[in-house]
Amino acid sequence: MTAPAPARGSEELIRAEEPVLAHNYHPLPVVVARAEGAWVEDVEGRRYLDMLAGYSALNFGHRHPALIEAAHRQLDRLTLTSRAFHNDRLAGFAERLAGLTGTDMVLPMNTGAEAVESGIKVARKWAYDVKGVPADRATIVVAADNFHGRTTTIVSFSTDETARAGFGPFTPGFRVVPYNDLAAMEAAVDETTAAVLIEPIQGEAGVLIPDDGYLAGVRELTRRAGCLFVADEIQSGLGRTGHTLAVAHESVEPDVVLLGKALGGGIVPVSAVVGRRDVLGVLHPGEHGSTFGGNPLAAAVGTAVVELLETGEFQRRAAELGAVLREGLAALVGRGVVGFRARGLWAGVDVDPALGTGREISERLMREGVLVKDTHGSTIRLAPPLTVTGEELRGALGTLEKVLTS
Repeated sequence: MTAPAPARGSEELIRAEEPVLAHNYHPLPVVVARAEGAWVEDVEGRRYLDMLAGYSALNFGHRHPALIEAAHRQLDRLTLTSRAFHNDRLAGFAERLAGLTGTDMVLPMNTGAEAVESGIKVARKWAYDVKGVPADRATIVVAADNFHGRTTTIVSFSTDETARAGFGPFTPGFRVVPYNDLAAMEAAVDETTAAVLIEPIQGEAGVLIPDDGYLAGVRELTRRAGCLFVADEIQSGLGRTGHTLAVAHESVEPDVVLLGKALGGGIVPVSAVVGRRDVLGVLHPGEHGSTFGGNPLAAAVGTAVVELLETGEFQRRAAELGAVLREGLAALVGRGVVGFRARGLWAGVDVDPALGTGREISERLMREGVLVKDTHGSTIRLAPPLTVTGEELRGALGTLEKVLTS
């Protein structure tokens, strides 16, 4: 029998990655080996409170027992058929997801970027087939500082030069306007506009929350202009902000909603485009597809995710613990925090630049046993699993206070 390989520590494992992994990420120097709930453990046995939750992919925490059980059951039966055949899990998943989101039809995909690409295709097809836009002239209005993914088409309308530089030529057909500016959006919309595509809350930009009335204004503008309102809820949706969808804070119903991340329960990549039947119904066989989209394993896990959200428990937890998060951050303003934006269990925290960059603050928190992620400048993001306890959340805020004031 071959002897097991000796355990390797974090530094050795990190060095081993350098020659073989493309450098498209700059991870914090922690090597996670195990996880449960809101906690992860590195290869050396040190525990950390996960205050990022996989950018909302882990809304239900690591290895939620109901989700793991659903995956195990399905793994013993069937994992993949492709959409060349029907499978016995997909219709039930689609029906439950449509019910949860108050929509008519579901287009299952895998990743968030794939959902966005699919939403773009649906909007353009609708513009040609239903609105009557001349061929190849459809436009889509988007917001500056957006983050919808990193495919070539999506970075074509990004304003982040790090995401764009070196990847042209870019896909045409997009008009970029300032976020939270209805007048600028109205000026950009015309008879060629297929859709307005925005994030109800801009996560990557630092959890930017628009003014009250902005989302309702977008809905009214698109209705008057005869174009679609496509809401990217890949990070903000599925309980994160205290509602199933963030647009519910203004009682807004988009024509199309893009979902992902938490829909896979932290187990498999699952995304979906959900919306009105007369919009998604423009697709016909052969016009769009995905080998893994709607596979039985994804459908089984996605159904279990929907079942958790149908109880309303996680939405309530996000709202109630969100008040704890806001109260704790408010107490730090002037004590290392210069400002913050929070909705539900999601916050962007602007740290005094004199204390360090967002990356440096994240590294200090890591050394104290709390994992977060920086974004631009001296801003960090907090997005703990919705399973976090009040005690754990207050502990993380206490650690942030320590890091900023010590």
